[in-house]
Amino acid sequence: MTSAKYDKLISDLKSEYRPQREWAEGRGAFLIYGHFLVGVAAGGWLLTRYHGSFDGLVLSYVLACLGGLAHLVNLARPERAFNMMKRFRTSWVSRGFWGLALFMAGGLLYLLSRPELGAPLGAGSLFSILGDILAIIGSLTMMCYMGFVYTASKGIPFWNSTLHPVLYIAYAIRGGIAALVLTLAVRSQGLAGESGLLELWIAVTAVVIVLWALEIQGAVSSGDETAKRSINDLLAGRLAVYFYGGTLLIGLVVPLILTTGAIAPLSASILAVIGLASIIGDFFMKYSSIKAGVYLPVRLPHLHRR
Repeated sequence: MTSAKYDKLISDLKSEYRPQREWAEGRGAFLIYGHFLVGVAAGGWLLTRYHGSFDGLVLSYVLACLGGLAHLVNLARPERAFNMMKRFRTSWVSRGFWGLALFMAGGLLYLLSRPELGAPLGAGSLFSILGDILAIIGSLTMMCYMGFVYTASKGIPFWNSTLHPVLYIAYAIRGGIAALVLTLAVRSQGLAGESGLLELWIAVTAVVIVLWALEIQGAVSSGDETAKRSINDLLAGRLAVYFYGGTLLIGLVVPLILTTGAIAPLSASILAVIGLASIIGDFFMKYSSIKAGVYLPVRLPHLHRR
């Protein structure tokens, strides 16, 4: 252990409210990258599968691959992933790994059945149908498991909220829409039909704003000092610049203003900025909410002298 890490550990142990660092710093930061990439990939695949953009499907699959790689880096030893997958009945982390595995296998089968790649497995074949089903099941699992992983963390009150899974699902859908808009804008495909996508993005963004407000209000009104400490870190403390600048300004305010067309017409470049800004905001949402986790204080029972 380096001197800096040792000093940080001692400081944490002396503090009554200790911030969680295992899933946010060092190799643990790759968990943030992994959850961000997998969330966008899952939402992107489902939205793109409905829309029909092959480029969007490829992008979603590549993002899922990168997300899986980030998870492996976080684990340090790949064999740990197989051990985790054995606890499917009790662990949301295990279910997430299974979802990613199903998506990787199914997505590959489906892509290799597409005519854009020459359909080596045969367009409309059994492999195509099976791959499509597995990829959809995997995508839905990946969208759901992340929020439940945090909700299951009883020792961190801010995460232990029934709204957390809903917030993560909403962000996955929102990230998928943004990835599709970005893909179509870069490829200059179907720009005339993207107004519907933007309307859907605005609707999901409205849901995200309401969920954030309820999440913050619930933590503040809960009476739990640890949850309040997390909210203070987000709104006025060590994470405020990431929350306001990344999650709110870049991720919400900028793209919302651009969708109105008040600054510039909705050209391909503006649509690309909207999609990219939304995705960047999604990353900062995960970064700030994960780093905002604070452990319940450990209070040893008072020992009375006889």
